[in-house]
Amino acid sequence: MTQLTTSPSASALRTLAEGGQHDSLNAYAIGAGTLAALLLLLWITTRLNRDR
Repeated sequence: MTQLTTSPSASALRTLAEGGQHDSLNAYAIGAGTLAALLLLLWITTRLNRDR
C-alpha cells in the first residue's frame, strides 16, 4: 500500500482548519475586521463614483 505524503503547508492548513493551536486567530475578530474593511471600500467607492 502506498502512503500519500503531504507538504508542510498542506499540513499547516489542515491544522488551522481543524481549530489548531492558534489562540490568536479569533474568528469573530477576523470577521469583524473583514466586514469593516469591506464597508470602508464600499464607502470609498460610493464617494468616488458620484455622477456629476
